[in-house]
Amino acid sequence: MEHILRTSKNVAVLGAKPDSRIEAAAHWIPKLLQELGYNVIPVPVRYPDVTHVLGVPVFRRLQDVPPPIDVLSVFRKPEEVPAHLDAILEARPSVVWFQSGLIDLPTAKRIAHAGIIAAHDCIACRRATIEPTAAPLHGQR
Repeated sequence: MEHILRTSKNVAVLGAKPDSRIEAAAHWIPKLLQELGYNVIPVPVRYPDVTHVLGVPVFRRLQDVPPPIDVLSVFRKPEEVPAHLDAILEARPSVVWFQSGLIDLPTAKRIAHAGIIAAHDCIACRRATIEPTAAPLHGQR
């Protein structure tokens, strides 16, 4: 996982939350990744009127994100993940990273069977282990 985070550049965020939802992990974690230098590509599932997140144009469909997607960070409830399987397989990210507690095991197994790495962990926590900081994460109060 550390190697993935050290070598990745493009992080698409499926389920990204808009700037009006700064308290949501699906907003402040992508913001943290953006501040650390990743090219964050928001793919909000809801919020049809939102055109930009974190100052970046959104994509409405995962399949429309230009390749390469190094990491697809998934912020969807486990029961909502299977509906995205075909789009994930079509987009062919190098890694599908399920946020802690948000994994649907059958879908993750199908992703892995298709030759895509499936990870399950807090991406911000894992990233913090590479370059730890005393500064609190944006979502902490």
